Amino acid sequence: MSLPTTGEFTKTPGWLDWYQGPSRPRFALPPGSVDAHCHVFGPGAQFPYAPERKYTPCDASKAQLFALRDQLGFARNVIVQATCHGADNHALVDACRSSGGRARGVATVRRSITDTELQDLHDAGVRGVRFNFVKRLVDFTPKDELMEIASRIQPLGWHVVIYFEAQDLPELWDFFTALPTTVVVDHMGRPDVSKPLDGPEFALFLKFMREHPNVWSKVSCPERLSLTGPKALAGEQAAYRDVVPFARTVVESFPDRVLWGTDWPHPNLKDHMPDDGLLVDFIPHIAPTAELQHKLLVANPMRLYWPEEV
Repeated sequence: MSLPTTGEFTKTPGWLDWYQGPSRPRFALPPGSVDAHCHVFGPGAQFPYAPERKYTPCDASKAQLFALRDQLGFARNVIVQATCHGADNHALVDACRSSGGRARGVATVRRSITDTELQDLHDAGVRGVRFNFVKRLVDFTPKDELMEIASRIQPLGWHVVIYFEAQDLPELWDFFTALPTTVVVDHMGRPDVSKPLDGPEFALFLKFMREHPNVWSKVSCPERLSLTGPKALAGEQAAYRDVVPFARTVVESFPDRVLWGTDWPHPNLKDHMPDDGLLVDFIPHIAPTAELQHKLLVANPMRLYWPEEV
């Protein structure tokens, strides 16, 4: 079923809408689990999309996000500012404020933001800023501006989320390693899973985490990385099975610095729209023990986003 975009906005041609009616996961999430990477889109009639956006999505409201949270069995969400909203964080803030303390946010900010505006974001539940280096999604922001922002959020106890693609890590290494905060990498830096697990590209990412204890990673979005896709072959237990060795290596190597999220409503997918229940069933393949699952889904996100409750 198509989800019409409201207001004056028309979806990008070929846009894949999020999957309605996801299955109930077979994997029972540990109590208190956090979906540590998800988004809200609009609704556009209430929270307009940014003029400079690279895409126009379908609407995906806070109510729909919270309904998914409850169906899948999560207790909390971390809502990450979507690039279609630019640095206008109103939809994100509204969702956090409406969550009854069950959501935190990662915002996008510009150099021009005031200290009062930063404090307002903090009071709403924002605990980080996102720097996006995926060229097809955003225009380039000067690194000196990003470093200034990182220095200004440090006293608030916030962290920086970085989104980049694996081939760009060498040129971004010096900037990333100079950031003064905790640094959270989206989706393992998007490794090319057609390349060897022990190849130089993924080895560089593991070195990045190993040598810099302030670096964390989300082991999310197998649907963005997989070449084998969501269907398990006979004898195979996991969908997106080609991503499993990469994500499991990160989880087992850095169990106290990993997070997981659905990435709902899955922006900019071209091949298929995942069943979020199936994504939850991916978790025990990358975190095979109860201890690893609890760290990934409860202890780590609580320590980062709700430290006052730990």
